Amino acid sequence: MSKRVTYEEKTEALLLPIVSPLGIEIYDVEYVKEGSDYYLRAYIDKPGGVNIIDCETVSRALSDALDRDDFIPDAYILEVSSPGLGRSLKKDKHLQKSIGEEVEIKVFEPVDKCKEFVGELKGFDEGSITITVDGQERSFARKNIALIRLTLDF
Repeated sequence: MSKRVTYEEKTEALLLPIVSPLGIEIYDVEYVKEGSDYYLRAYIDKPGGVNIIDCETVSRALSDALDRDDFIPDAYILEVSSPGLGRSLKKDKHLQKSIGEEVEIKVFEPVDKCKEFVGELKGFDEGSITITVDGQERSFARKNIALIRLTLDF
């Protein structure tokens, strides 16, 4: 297991007892390097959405827990936020909650000369994701999907 996955899993384990009593769920945790800096990001959500107070409360408690366990030797920047309106759908639980919603899919290799598709998420399995585009169902191999996220509808 990579250090990234290990750090994300350990952080999620620390985060769970912090958010559960608050009625908040963990949407995702990621440990990434951007430029010369490492970031540990925790995305949280709850029905009706999280606010700045929720993010601050969770951030302070998580920071204390991370300081106690001290399992990340590198310097990093901790961020706690909402996954946002146009949230990426990375995990099966994200896809399951979004069935019936409009999504945008970007693929690595063009399909019918297109690399972006927008449609209603109909379903998914281990190898593919299916959406309805202009009344027709289209399936995309997961390995060919660069990004899938909810569309922003204003």
